[in-house]
Amino acid sequence: MLSTSNISIQFGAKPLFENVTVKFSDGNHYGLIGANGCGKSTLMKILGGELEQSSGEVMLQTGMRLGKLNQNQFGYEDQRVIDVVMQGHVEMWKAMTERDAIYANPESTDDDYIRAADLEAKFAEYGGYNAEARAASILSSAGIEEKYHNGPMREVAPGWKLRVLLAQALFSQPDVLLLDEPTNNLDINSIRSLEGELNNYDATMVIISHDRHFLNQVCTHMADLDYGQLKIYPGNYDDFMLASVQARQRVESANAKAKDRISDLQEFVRRFSANASKARQATSRRKQIEKIKIEEMKPSSRVSPYIRFEQAKKLYRNAVSVEGLGFTYPDSDAQVLKNVNIEVEAGERIAIIGANGIGKTTLIRCLAGDLKPTKGTVSWVENAMLGYMPQDPQAEFAKKVDLFTWMSDWQTPSDDQIVRATLGRMLFSGDEMKKMVTVLSGGEKGRMIYGKLTLTKPNVLLMDEPTNHMDMETIEALQIGLEKYPGTLIFVSHDREFVGGLATRILEVRAGGSVVDFRGTYDEYLEANVAKA
Repeated sequence: MLSTSNISIQFGAKPLFENVTVKFSDGNHYGLIGANGCGKSTLMKILGGELEQSSGEVMLQTGMRLGKLNQNQFGYEDQRVIDVVMQGHVEMWKAMTERDAIYANPESTDDDYIRAADLEAKFAEYGGYNAEARAASILSSAGIEEKYHNGPMREVAPGWKLRVLLAQALFSQPDVLLLDEPTNNLDINSIRSLEGELNNYDATMVIISHDRHFLNQVCTHMADLDYGQLKIYPGNYDDFMLASVQARQRVESANAKAKDRISDLQEFVRRFSANASKARQATSRRKQIEKIKIEEMKPSSRVSPYIRFEQAKKLYRNAVSVEGLGFTYPDSDAQVLKNVNIEVEAGERIAIIGANGIGKTTLIRCLAGDLKPTKGTVSWVENAMLGYMPQDPQAEFAKKVDLFTWMSDWQTPSDDQIVRATLGRMLFSGDEMKKMVTVLSGGEKGRMIYGKLTLTKPNVLLMDEPTNHMDMETIEALQIGLEKYPGTLIFVSHDREFVGGLATRILEVRAGGSVVDFRGTYDEYLEANVAKA
């Protein structure tokens, strides 16, 4: 069991959160949720002992072991993969490295060797003699091929490094597991695999994720960090959404009734306070007013942008024809895309899915004209107006201009009022509009791109991982905006809730560069694959 008592954290004048008292126990899986900037990762670091709270206490039950997912995926590049996993058992690794240092030192004394004997006993107590075998087993279960186990971490592909770090977190067989964004950089099928692994692992878990489907599949409780306070709700994310709305509605209804009652009592006092025969009743009504409580409803830290995409010109029938498309990067013999043939009708919503590094981004960049195909053609119809959101929009924000100036470039003719309104809908207001675009966070850059696309009104949207760096509220607002968009949509995403809610057609990029074209929703695609298996 992991618990807190009245913990608070304060970096500036205002506390990020205060007096948080909570208990994580009984093997439950808690989804830690809240708006960007509310303090989720800060709280997770306090729970994991990486950051000290301003006040209060964190308590881990005696005898319980804590494991946590390391976020630094590139922090072990020169270390052996199996060693990275074994470092998850901190005490065992410390005993082993200290013992080995004594044996390797030619100047070690008798006292040093006595110390080494003690460390040997500790190493054995921690299961050190079968540690490599256990680490290898966990790595294999996580899908890391044996040929990588004894090599350096730099040889493991970026999308798989997180699996090694997850194996590290599981290695010590923790009773409590802290996972901050465990689905980052995982492809859609890897996330499904991770769900199975976590559901089969017996531990109390605290998980931060913006993947709604993942939270629904893995979590038994939601820990909502809002109003500077933490509240636990039983059930998964969908259950939380329903319960939180109902709870707020109950308070609003109770407050409305209380206000009506106060108004009635005040009217009685106003009419009869000067009437001697009614004086006692008026006094009684005043006392009743004092006893009626209006429950305070703090403003939520959750704020949703307003996202609506329009098209300046409507397309009819086809949008694009792709014939014999092939792509090979310079200085490489491997074909990323091979003989791809696609016909896209106007108004279709197409999701591009596949494993990490398989070629999804390459395909959408070829469609957007950002890459020139090695073979074949991409032919857009004459009136096609493309709006493209790259996976990494950094290049779009290279100029040192403020937000207002940047957004104004996309409004023709320039209209200050429309630009301000667009920025406001993307949650930028007041002095924020004077901020330089070069200092924006990943999520802020994404919202600026959304704003650009609302102003340019393309009839085709090409979006590569448009939910990256976004909080739940922004993802849900984006999904609503795309559901209402009348144009053609082609997008890459690993968010299954997002894919499932939008896609009417699936393009799966597979090894070797082929593309499987499935006409139907994501759920229908999964059912078809299960049937084939």
